[in-house]
Amino acid sequence: MAEDQMHYDEMAQEALRGVIRKALEVAKGPGLPGEHHFYISFRTRAPGVSISEKLRGQYPEEMTIVLQHQFWNLDVREDGFSVDLTFNKIPETLVVPYSAVYAFFDPSVQFGLQFEVKPVDASADAPKAVADAAPAADAPKPEGAVVSLDAFRKK
Repeated sequence: MAEDQMHYDEMAQEALRGVIRKALEVAKGPGLPGEHHFYISFRTRAPGVSISEKLRGQYPEEMTIVLQHQFWNLDVREDGFSVDLTFNKIPETLVVPYSAVYAFFDPSVQFGLQFEVKPVDASADAPKAVADAAPAADAPKPEGAVVSLDAFRKK
């Protein structure tokens, strides 16, 4: 089989991350319609992620946030988003590039996306797939439609 020099898997992931951006734009604009809400899981040490040292201590590798009723100052950009949330009644601002997101789930309609996130460890010789890593303990277990790029890859 020929080598994929076009990197279609990376193109597809980038396109699907656009779904997250558009969903967040809806949440920022008129707000979330109906029962929609989002679970967003991301690697806390990925390049571009900005969270407080306190949160990084609690979530050294990955974190799942919920955007439903109590979030503020949602800023949606082409490369990522920032949002203000409270943790134990303490306000925090999180900055998350889409490239750090490994799972997005809207349980109201059982829709989810899973992504590969390149490892942060610079000593790794080649990128490793981490989409099969265990999700955060507080991450929901999707039962409905979950799109995973692994389904499109030939083994």
